[in-house]
Amino acid sequence: MSSSINQEQKSGRDTLSAPGFWRRLAAQVYDLLLLIAVLFLATALLLPLTAGMAVNDHQVLIYRLYLVTISFLFYGWFWTHGGQTLGLRAWKLTVLTKDQKTLNWTQALVRFATASIALGFFGLGFLWILIDKDRRGWHDHLSKTAVFFDPAAKK
Repeated sequence: MSSSINQEQKSGRDTLSAPGFWRRLAAQVYDLLLLIAVLFLATALLLPLTAGMAVNDHQVLIYRLYLVTISFLFYGWFWTHGGQTLGLRAWKLTVLTKDQKTLNWTQALVRFATASIALGFFGLGFLWILIDKDRRGWHDHLSKTAVFFDPAAKK
């Protein structure tokens, strides 16, 4: 047992600090539910500006950009302020840089944009976690970030 720990330290990897696909997926589902509520609220805030009407054909692009911006601010704020969304906190996970520091806004933007692309490829960027030796998705690699077990939540 101690030899496997020594091997992990020599290789520079700590397999215990890399949560698996299913745990990360569960945290994403929690966050998605909360994000949907935030997007409903963001849409409700626009209703006085549109006289209570749905967006028309000329406003669809602006409305979509607005929702993407709100989504980025939602994730970016949590990632840059402690590395935990509510879903990550519930599953005792945290998003940090590879050297376990809090993300800055640039890293958060790269992570958000590349995660969106990874999702756009039929989720292959997320499924990559299943075959990656460090359990990292495309967005983790491209943004130089990783999901770790929350060190404060350890027993």
